[in-house]
Amino acid sequence: MIWTKILTKKKTKLKTTLVVISGPTAVGKTALAIQLAQHFQTEIVSADARQFYQEISIGTAKPNATELAQIKHHFINSHSVNEIVDAGTFEKLAIEKLQTLFQKHSIVFLVGGSGLYTQAVCEGLDDLTFRDDDLRKALQEKSTEELQQLLLAVDPEYYLIVDRQNKQRMMRAIEVSQLSGNAYTTHLTGKTKQRDFDIIKIAITDDRANLYQRINQRVDQMIAEGLVAEVEKNSTSRNSYALQTVGYKEIFEYLDGESSLEQSIEKIKQNTRRFAKRQLTWLRRDPNYNWFNNKAFEEILSFLNKKIKND
Repeated sequence: MIWTKILTKKKTKLKTTLVVISGPTAVGKTALAIQLAQHFQTEIVSADARQFYQEISIGTAKPNATELAQIKHHFINSHSVNEIVDAGTFEKLAIEKLQTLFQKHSIVFLVGGSGLYTQAVCEGLDDLTFRDDDLRKALQEKSTEELQQLLLAVDPEYYLIVDRQNKQRMMRAIEVSQLSGNAYTTHLTGKTKQRDFDIIKIAITDDRANLYQRINQRVDQMIAEGLVAEVEKNSTSRNSYALQTVGYKEIFEYLDGESSLEQSIEKIKQNTRRFAKRQLTWLRRDPNYNWFNNKAFEEILSFLNKKIKND
């Protein structure tokens, strides 16, 4: 009888919790997550669609060396720009990593503003097998503006939330929509995959004026730190998935002589502000997010302590 109780106790699974920290770009997710991770003595899994890539750091606003030294981060500088880490790939990689991390931590933080990547980890993505290489080739030859118009026609809902400077994502949505006969977003509402850990979602934000000021200051800081040189260094990879994003495309336009540096900088700020609005739109679609001001560390900490204890 005693041995039965001991064996039963050994088999009891440790309760584990994934805490998601999300929000618009430049709102302060990294600093907050590091504070929280230090408090809970745990680690951070990055869910940023561009911080995987080793060759691009300034334009992706990666945690700096000091921040990385404070808390162990995963999926920062983990891949080359010559590789593609899409949301489906990230789902598999992140779940595998979490299985390892939960063996030594009861709480782990998932941090990033890429909504689809966070969704992939928390809910899983539908296995979309729709593919047509001829269609892909035809779409690749279209301009960003042409893709935007095509996407608006086949899936106006996704058009509102996608990064409309990201040709790769728009092409995939158009491909799935045209081949399936249904809007891409209808394929993102399938059955949620069951995870063997609890999930608490936190979104942080700030009032619009402050957020836009933070975005503008971040862009100016990127330029001062050498964004132009970083883009130029990666010119041979300009058509890669990793570089099809805000901050890099505008500087390529400058390097190609299509705009002045000042015009490109202003365009980065404008496109980043638009991207932040789309991030907020995406997050507000999910009623499971608990919203806080970006400076409300103590309030968030109190909320987490109560939530974890009650659950």
